[in-house]
Amino acid sequence: MNLVEELGERKIIDLIMECLDQMPNTPVPFGDDVSAIDIGNGKLAVIKTDMLVGKTDVPAAMNLWQAARKAVVMNVSDLAAKGVQPIALLASIGIPKGLSKKDIQQIGKGLNNGAREYNAYVLGGDTNEASDLIISCAALGICQKRDLIKRSGAKPKDYVAVTGFFGKTASGLKILLENLLVPPDIKEELVNAVFMPRARLKEGLALAQTQAATASIDSSDGLAWSIHEISRASKVGFVIDNLPIASEMEKFTQIHGLDPVELSLYGGEEYELLVTVKPKFWQDAKEAVENVGGSLIKIGLATKEKGLFLKRMGKTVPIEARGWEHFKTGLNQRA
Repeated sequence: MNLVEELGERKIIDLIMECLDQMPNTPVPFGDDVSAIDIGNGKLAVIKTDMLVGKTDVPAAMNLWQAARKAVVMNVSDLAAKGVQPIALLASIGIPKGLSKKDIQQIGKGLNNGAREYNAYVLGGDTNEASDLIISCAALGICQKRDLIKRSGAKPKDYVAVTGFFGKTASGLKILLENLLVPPDIKEELVNAVFMPRARLKEGLALAQTQAATASIDSSDGLAWSIHEISRASKVGFVIDNLPIASEMEKFTQIHGLDPVELSLYGGEEYELLVTVKPKFWQDAKEAVENVGGSLIKIGLATKEKGLFLKRMGKTVPIEARGWEHFKTGLNQRA
């Protein structure tokens, strides 16, 4: 008998999907960041649900306001990757015994602050008793069908780009979980990446409007895993020659003798967008993102050959298909 610890999250999802009747003519294939329903007049209702669980998603130093806000950000980030503005959210909350009135208020305020940060509202949801904190949100947005960016549109010679640098969250988790010493200015930046993640919604909306992006994914499961996901969906390979390493993380790794490539590729939870862009529209995409206060960093090229490789410091190495996976990766292993 195969136990869930052996199967892992992705195999579990495959097994469940094998049991379900597929809705015909769905505008977004299963396995993308979101689900969608065609509501006519060229519009889609776009839906996303994601679950935060205390044991796997909330380090001990994170407060309940931050945890509830993060539960919202997790969902908004996936809509951002598709270029969709969230309108409303529902929240189902599993509440362990022992929480106080103030704790519940902090959860409510965190949900509200997270939603309002991205111009959405929490409309309601459900509560129940649970053995661990659970905050499961479902987000809804509406978009023009032509504007939605799937994972499956990347073409050979497309540029590969990201909306920010990687490795800060993985480093922050190491600091929190292992009580590592680092200079105060670096520590604040890295730990804040854990406590206050940000969805790149403005950037995703701007990219959707340019029609320049051919594929897009939320990178919360790790940069390497996200590259593999777009590769699988689009049937292209990638060569990454400008690994987007966060400077604070690089300083942290120098202090503690860690590998910056490992943390930036396989750490996860950055909530940046990984996108592919038509070369002739690169400048349009870059300027559109910069005009809303963001950045778009070119990190490589899509290739006809299916391999995924990192070129760095004169060496070319394969990019492994690994990242965060429930049941196989514990919170203490995440960094």
